[in-house]
Amino acid sequence: MALLSIDELKTLVENPQSPSVSVYMPTQKAGAEIRQNPIRFKNLIREAEQRLEAMGIRHTEAVNFLQPAMELDRGNFWEHQDQGLVIFISPNLFRYYCLPVEFPELVVVNEQFHIKPLLNLINNDGKFYVLALSQKDVKFFAGTGYSLNEVQVENMPPNLEAALLEDNIQKGVQHRIATSKGGTANPFQHPGSVHGQGSPDQDKHQTDILQFCYAVDEALHEKLRDEKAPLVLAGVEYLFPIYQEANTYPHLLEETINGNPEIINLEQLHDEAWRIVSPSFQQDKKAAIELYQQLAGEGTGKAASDIKEIIPAAYYHRVDSLFVSLDEQKWGKFDPENTTVDLHPEPEPDDQDMLDFAAVHTLLNGGRVYTLESEEMPNGSTVTAIFRY
Repeated sequence: MALLSIDELKTLVENPQSPSVSVYMPTQKAGAEIRQNPIRFKNLIREAEQRLEAMGIRHTEAVNFLQPAMELDRGNFWEHQDQGLVIFISPNLFRYYCLPVEFPELVVVNEQFHIKPLLNLINNDGKFYVLALSQKDVKFFAGTGYSLNEVQVENMPPNLEAALLEDNIQKGVQHRIATSKGGTANPFQHPGSVHGQGSPDQDKHQTDILQFCYAVDEALHEKLRDEKAPLVLAGVEYLFPIYQEANTYPHLLEETINGNPEIINLEQLHDEAWRIVSPSFQQDKKAAIELYQQLAGEGTGKAASDIKEIIPAAYYHRVDSLFVSLDEQKWGKFDPENTTVDLHPEPEPDDQDMLDFAAVHTLLNGGRVYTLESEEMPNGSTVTAIFRY
């Protein structure tokens, strides 16, 4: 099973192939209801077969095409589920994800994978990082509102001892320490000590810790060079001002998670980090909606709620921010040559969800996508957009 990330989604949609089958289903994790999982799964696969046949694919070919998914229905697969299962199949790709969110049953078969239901999980406005720091262990995590996964960082020292063994750290950091950025916190002071009154050994140890923090920051500087997601620091309290002195990432948050990261539970770490970062994401979304409403009221042409205007704009890189209803679909086709959009009340063969189409192309073209419940949508529309020009 692959891990779900924004990069993984881009991989799924950057090279579309026909047919592309997307299957969403809710799953039961335990109890008697778990027996409903394989029944629901078989029904959805049968629906996918019918959709493939409606595209002109012979029954035996459709069955063979879906065989990788059918092979999941073996052994104890259904005993290791979360709240939702998502399956993607195309001629050269097969992926599935067990995810912590319940999806309505949905089968989509066309030239592009259907990813809109997943955007709420890993949206650009829900990404954050956690640096868990102690003298004996360093770990870096990427998170969303639903998950937290460890990420390997090139050249990241695994602990204080390893950092001090690196000759380049010994040579390169001394100059940086001598020309400190002058933070307000005293990096050499921690509970139980007073700077200037400690032993030489203690002062040397504090200098070593600052060297260590510079080495960690240097590795993260390369990893996060173009990022804007918030970074939360977790660890023993006395390390925080020392790391903050070394830090060069502009989106490091002031609020921290106190505790020994060597023994902290991953779920607890995620919950604490999400409590810290989530208010800022809600503020960003609120500010984006207010900007849309302001532009729509000014009549500048930089805001729209007409899906037939938004679809070509998303395709041709014009959409800066897209607001799309998570629990609705608009089936149809887009003709890029004539920039026309045909909508249908029910999905026809080769149809795409035009809301998903707009989200995919906005994402690929560097725009922001906000997935909202229908009652949250500006002006009660199914899709709205802020244009770049």
